[in-house]
Amino acid sequence: MICRRCRDWITERYDVDALRRLLRTKYVPSHRYEISYFTGGLTLFLFVVQFLTGMGLALYYVPHSEHAYKSIVDIMTKLRMGWFFRSLHHWGAQLAIASLFVHFFANLLLKAYRKPRELLWVTGFIMITVLVFFGLSGYFLIWDERAFTAIRVATGGAGSLPLIGAPVKIFLRGGIDVTQETLTRFYAFHVSVLPMISLVIIGLHVLLVQVHGMSVPLSQKNRQKEAQPFFPNVFYKDLIVWLLCAGVLVTLAVVFPAAIGTKADPMAPAPENIKPEWYFLFLFQTLKLFPGEIAGLNGEMIAVTVISLGVLFAFLMPFFDRRSSAGRPSPVFTYAAVFYLVYFVVMTVIGFLN
Repeated sequence: MICRRCRDWITERYDVDALRRLLRTKYVPSHRYEISYFTGGLTLFLFVVQFLTGMGLALYYVPHSEHAYKSIVDIMTKLRMGWFFRSLHHWGAQLAIASLFVHFFANLLLKAYRKPRELLWVTGFIMITVLVFFGLSGYFLIWDERAFTAIRVATGGAGSLPLIGAPVKIFLRGGIDVTQETLTRFYAFHVSVLPMISLVIIGLHVLLVQVHGMSVPLSQKNRQKEAQPFFPNVFYKDLIVWLLCAGVLVTLAVVFPAAIGTKADPMAPAPENIKPEWYFLFLFQTLKLFPGEIAGLNGEMIAVTVISLGVLFAFLMPFFDRRSSAGRPSPVFTYAAVFYLVYFVVMTVIGFLN
């Protein structure tokens, strides 16, 4: 009875039938690579998990260098189910970044960036940057020696950028070195600035998907099957993927709870053989390829410049690859996409093994 009254109250004020008609008339292309469509929805689902668990953890976290580490320990050991929610947040971040990278490389290889979807690519690329910075800033909030060293290296690497490196480094650190000011800034980024940017970019990205529809790979243009209605066919498939992911996430959180490292000591030297998170390993290994000095120039600055140019090229690829926009294959950019994928995987594996 109550549900019926609520439904009548809503239908009197809003055109629910229009929404139903929209869902019934929305179709999704069906082809050999349609599984790539689910990576975007999976990433969105994991974002929601991160927002919910992050809000819970923020109620008990203390963003101060003297108390940050202890607050994490208290969440893990004293707060009822605190270890579980922190582990969900930890593994949710890992899976969200992994899902977004899979989504990125799938769209890169399938050329989903071609005209008129350039802005879709741009917003997705910005979202990768935001999510990686989410991971970096959240990682630092633990205030253990591994995170402290990683932030010192990451901000030091940003300081190697030509012309803008020094001010960027000081802006991120809030001073010359990594201190309480750095923690305050990264906490503000993590719980305020980045979430607001994410909501805007995700909203715009989802809106553009609705405007342009799903991209069909060039190789599948003449091989498409009958399109599927989004509701209920594709929507239910999305739900199945989300439920499976939730099961994996809970299993990881229970079987492999988030670890608690050693409290950071700003005066202590960096631990030996320390490594960043897996999604930074390819950058870490790239920096190790360059010597300290090349032709009288700083090797780290050259390495950071080369990496930045590579990222910029990937960001602007929709505007360079005009043949794909015309419906013709562009092997050069296909090779470039394969190179990006192979390089990322190989350098990440090498980083794990070294």
